Amino acid sequence: MGKKLRIGCLLLSLSLAACTHTNEAPKAIQYGSNNGTYLTIHGTKLYYEEYGSGTPLLLLHQGLGSIENVGDLIPQLAKHFRVIAPDAPGHGRSEQADSLSGDLLADYSSALLDKLQLDSVYVMGWSMGGNTALLLAANRPDKVKKVVSGASNSKASGLTQEGRDLLDAYTVDAVKEDKDWLDHYQRLNPQPDKWVKFWEDNQKMWAREIKLSDRQLASIRVPVLLVRGDRDMIRLEHSLALFRSLKQGQLCIYPNTGHDMPEQKSERLCQLAIDFLTDKKGNAVSP
Repeated sequence: MGKKLRIGCLLLSLSLAACTHTNEAPKAIQYGSNNGTYLTIHGTKLYYEEYGSGTPLLLLHQGLGSIENVGDLIPQLAKHFRVIAPDAPGHGRSEQADSLSGDLLADYSSALLDKLQLDSVYVMGWSMGGNTALLLAANRPDKVKKVVSGASNSKASGLTQEGRDLLDAYTVDAVKEDKDWLDHYQRLNPQPDKWVKFWEDNQKMWAREIKLSDRQLASIRVPVLLVRGDRDMIRLEHSLALFRSLKQGQLCIYPNTGHDMPEQKSERLCQLAIDFLTDKKGNAVSP
């Protein structure tokens, strides 16, 4: 069946050493705030940054975030791939689209691949970005060759009760009280006065039950690595159902880890992705 299951992956101890050797400490790269590039897609200015060389890897951040949230992944991934990291519409430095949905995000990502004239890519995403990665694999089998999808869910009911309660608490009024998030968003985004629309668009997207249809999942024929923590707000049963629906699926459940693996365990997540994307035969143990 081509299915492989990874559980309890090896612990890794990797160093992200500085590449320069000067008397002064090297200046840290501010991912998400560099001299990136804007492309106009469907009338929306979409911001992205590029690092490294080799096979293109489209790196997609989680919801409500930006390139900054996957910044800890970029240095290690850029040693192996040409990393292309966009801000999703309305996120980070990208302008807002008319609305927000999983299909729209996948459509923008697809258009980005076409604009950059990329013929063959890997895709890696987390949470919202993980869902987009799966949709992109379903929609663009001509371009997407492998996918790493982290903390993804095909249905809203795939969330735990704790996860649903958390999203329900994310109201516009609650955001007004979160001065740190609001100030950061308005400082970064080119349309700071539209933050209420941005938030309401996200709430509508969260409320939609179907993120990926069974038909879309069944159509994915490329190798997919699903990654999640054992303490994620996605129900374990849902992740297993996702895994079983994939024709060439692998699943890694990482111990003592929640929904914030890209920030908390970035080195381990990167090594999982690198091993999967560069090993043509696959090195997981069949269940």
